[in-house]
Amino acid sequence: MNIGKNDTALVLTDPQNDVLSESGVAWPFVGAGVRENRTVENIERLLRAAKDNGYGVFVSPHYCYPSQRLWRFGGTFEHVEDELNSFARKGPLTLEGFAGSGADWLERYKPYIEDGQTVVVSPHKVYGPESNDLVLQLRRFGIGKVILGGMLANLCVEAHLRELTEQGFEVAVVRDATAAPRHPKLGDGYPGALVNFGFIASAVLSTDDAVKAMR
Repeated sequence: MNIGKNDTALVLTDPQNDVLSESGVAWPFVGAGVRENRTVENIERLLRAAKDNGYGVFVSPHYCYPSQRLWRFGGTFEHVEDELNSFARKGPLTLEGFAGSGADWLERYKPYIEDGQTVVVSPHKVYGPESNDLVLQLRRFGIGKVILGGMLANLCVEAHLRELTEQGFEVAVVRDATAAPRHPKLGDGYPGALVNFGFIASAVLSTDDAVKAMR
């Protein structure tokens, strides 16, 4: 996979407090993996490299609005998220209570994301980008290749990898710019995600590899 700023962009899923901050509601499940991978630091390194070298940055966030609590069914980890009240916002048309909440960006990422250049797409509703405008945005910017990182490895990152691949993009996943939950009954999602990254992605990179490729 040849990476160049004319047709390649950095895509991050869920760089948000609930999954990356020690005060986040999901930290008991994801904290160990985030620390081991240095996920917080590595995402920031990707952001800095992209901005310093003229690469586009796209963020695909996860927000949960009160109406979604009325859904009649959901998958296993969706129920966990409901119990945790993760990524909660009061509604799609208000920012009341958003600043510093679990749905907000990690504070150290805000200078990169809120610089007026980063594209924050509409929120994905479950795990993948099928229900948001990420693919449209990438195509309108002439992007055909994606460097992918963020949270969670076996859920939103893998779902974005699969859909972007189906949509005809080349995708390189940054394996240490993500992490997965470890659940007492469901198990550790990270090893399985790595296997699937290897089978599906155009490339699986370390953060060092990705930063070097963007220079």
